[in-house]
Amino acid sequence: MHFEQPSGVITLTTDFGLSDPFVGVMKGVILSRFPAARIVDLTHDIVAHWPAEAGFWLQRSFEYFPPGTVHVAVVDPGVGTSRRLLAVEARGHLLLAPDNGLLAGIAEAIPEARFIRLSAAVLSKLDLHRISATFHGRDIFAPIAAELASGRLTAQELGSVTTEIVPSWLDPVVVSRNDVSGVIVTVDHFGNLLTNIDASLLTSFVEPHVYAGHQVMPLKRTYAEAKPGEFLALINSFGVLEIACAQGHAADKIGLSRGAPVSVRDAVRHR
Repeated sequence: MHFEQPSGVITLTTDFGLSDPFVGVMKGVILSRFPAARIVDLTHDIVAHWPAEAGFWLQRSFEYFPPGTVHVAVVDPGVGTSRRLLAVEARGHLLLAPDNGLLAGIAEAIPEARFIRLSAAVLSKLDLHRISATFHGRDIFAPIAAELASGRLTAQELGSVTTEIVPSWLDPVVVSRNDVSGVIVTVDHFGNLLTNIDASLLTSFVEPHVYAGHQVMPLKRTYAEAKPGEFLALINSFGVLEIACAQGHAADKIGLSRGAPVSVRDAVRHR
């Protein structure tokens, strides 16, 4: 399903934070071109310079928005260099981001997704000539998103279809008969550690135990199944394995953060 009928909704995902005017300026550019735009802040608290986290959240969030939504993700340590810009049509949505691994998860999860390499011609068409070397969110992504969301620009006009994209910064999940190994991708507001291990990889396990740092945890259904202060693992609302501390901050207590390895073993098969 391609991006055809824009909904007028634009989401923003960045590592800009909210203490500076960068996000506000992007919104100003969008509204200058498309005053009727409905802009949603997905998050601006992505860890600076780590596209993998932005891709993780975008991949698991975009389908909660109406088809025809334009999603802009700017976590761009290579801004101003020769790195490419991408758009991807996926299930009726259009996602815009630098080609730095941010969108690689979409390619893996949605084989039918179509990737488009943005051309210089589209910049000329939109009269985007005064482009800063350090703020492509304002000077490229925001105006293109506004034109797409308004319907004045189509996905087909963005450039040429490509199958060559930069891979994810994350190591792929390793799956064997009795073990699944992945990494922590992000830490949420509550201190829970979210991994790249999807629930579907654990459905055949009879008695799964999660290994992270020096902790071994059973897989629970809810936080309330553990006593206050106890570590536990569960499948969270986004369908991925999460490590938590009941009524506590797991990241602080376990001493792990983004990139740390996590594995799941089936205790029954290991006996």
